[in-house]
Amino acid sequence: MLLLFAGTPVVAHHHDWRTLLSPDELFDDLHRLVIEVLPRVLIILVISWAAIRVLTYFTDRMARVAERHAAAKSRISQTRTLSSVLRARGIGIAGFLAVLQILPLIGFNLGPLLASAGVAGVAIGLACQTVVKDCLNGMLILVEDQYDVGDVIRVAGLTGQVEAMSLRKTTMRDGDGTLYIVPNSQVTTVANLTRDFSVATVNVDIDFSANPDEVIKVLREIAMSVREDPAFKDAFLEDPTLLGVDAIKGSQVTYPIILKTRANEQWAPKRELQRRIRIALEEHRMLPGDPLRVFTTSGPLSLGAHALEPAGKPPAAPDPTAAHAPDINPFSGEGM
Repeated sequence: MLLLFAGTPVVAHHHDWRTLLSPDELFDDLHRLVIEVLPRVLIILVISWAAIRVLTYFTDRMARVAERHAAAKSRISQTRTLSSVLRARGIGIAGFLAVLQILPLIGFNLGPLLASAGVAGVAIGLACQTVVKDCLNGMLILVEDQYDVGDVIRVAGLTGQVEAMSLRKTTMRDGDGTLYIVPNSQVTTVANLTRDFSVATVNVDIDFSANPDEVIKVLREIAMSVREDPAFKDAFLEDPTLLGVDAIKGSQVTYPIILKTRANEQWAPKRELQRRIRIALEEHRMLPGDPLRVFTTSGPLSLGAHALEPAGKPPAAPDPTAAHAPDINPFSGEGM
């Protein structure tokens, strides 16, 4: 739009510095400056100012809308960052175009400047192409809301909680306190582990000797006790789900319990559930599962030479199927 007002550049009369301008020549130059140059310069400046005002209005409105409708404070900060970046870039572009239009009007030759700027731009572009890619990808991350500050994400083979974001990099910290700084150009695939809600799966391994119906009943009661606990009630989005028997490996039977909670709030209910399961297994005399334990149908469950017996009964004789085989020297055939 500014190019329409460039017109034909006004070329001033060139005089040798050793000669003095006559009054007529001086008046002619001043007349040309006031009548032809200044109106065009003012028009260019007014258009640039108007474009900047329009851009500022829309960026400020974008930030205000985000403050009213955004669900999280991190999203508001991201929108503010994006609006400030767009405003700064727009002002810079408008000012640069205005300067390019004004300089020819006052007789400045832009040819050599543009030629040298082109060579310098190519060199700078080759050297800073990674930085440009970081900024472009960072802007897409903000616009598409791929993740927010506080989310737990997995990017570039790293997992951690996002602590800060900018157009060039993402800063996140993992569970042991390690701080990762990932350039946004390396963010190609994002796994957001805490968007909208979190899901935790607790796999409870019970011995094969326990009745599955009884186990499921006990586990459901424990899970609902955690769900209804005032300390953890607000974290849950729905009741825990028991999927029944998921796998059998040797004497180990796996019963998964699924907890659906608010984003990144699954850890405390999960730990409390596991604590209560440990206590309940002891109260109901249920062995934890072990894929290497030997189970026989003719007698009690054996673990080496020991077996779990009901309270008040004498221990049974060792199971011969669980007896350790005698060691034999493979070279002489004699017992060791």
